[in-house]
Amino acid sequence: MAAIKICSWNINGMRATVKTGDFQSWLASSAPDIIGLQEVKAAPDQVVPALWEPLGYTAYWHPAERSGYSGALLLTKVAPLAVRVGIGVPEFDIEGRLIEAEFPGFTLFTVYFPNGGKGDRLPFKLRFFETFLARADAVRATGKSVVFMGDVNIAHREIDVARPDEAKKGTGFLPEERAWIDRFADHGYVDTFRALHPAVEGAYSYWDAWRERRARNVGWRIDYVFVSEELRPRVTSAFIESDVMGSDHCPVGIELETGG
Repeated sequence: MAAIKICSWNINGMRATVKTGDFQSWLASSAPDIIGLQEVKAAPDQVVPALWEPLGYTAYWHPAERSGYSGALLLTKVAPLAVRVGIGVPEFDIEGRLIEAEFPGFTLFTVYFPNGGKGDRLPFKLRFFETFLARADAVRATGKSVVFMGDVNIAHREIDVARPDEAKKGTGFLPEERAWIDRFADHGYVDTFRALHPAVEGAYSYWDAWRERRARNVGWRIDYVFVSEELRPRVTSAFIESDVMGSDHCPVGIELETGG
């Protein structure tokens, strides 16, 4: 069977990562078929398409209204059947958080889930999760399989964070946030990395810049690729590209059999 490689990366400022060359190096070496980028902090006219067009990618943008903030970008070599930008709720869509693309065999969401801040944004974050889950379930209710990926801004279990006692003091590891990963599972969505690597420790996708935590691997796994449960048998690998630099996050991804 044929397979495609799907990756997600919170790039934390695409222009900066392009300037260092880290984005171009990763794109050339990893060469995913479909890429979801979050926190791009740029508008389409601020990044030249010559970075990806010669490699066969088409771009779909959801920039935030506020300059230099948030934003999502989908790059794909696989032609989508349809693309929908945003989730249809203005308070979320002005922040550029979601792109939905229908491909043969599945619908994909690349999502930049909100950060809870110091607790001040937690109600907004939880409303977004509720709205997103309803949308994903609505797509599944039409008989379509779902892949969703992105910076979820939640570490699920203690195995997913280097210092759980420290993490419990702030957002991103609160019980009501972690319960959302359980809700995804209850609704039939599979955390692909944990499905294939249930006991792997020290597997993180985000590192605070404070005190060189990345060099010491004091991190969090808050970037995910989920698939609806019927797609799980077709996921042949799930990985974290922790050696990729250019952001305080690294890319995560899967390989998915597509048939044919």
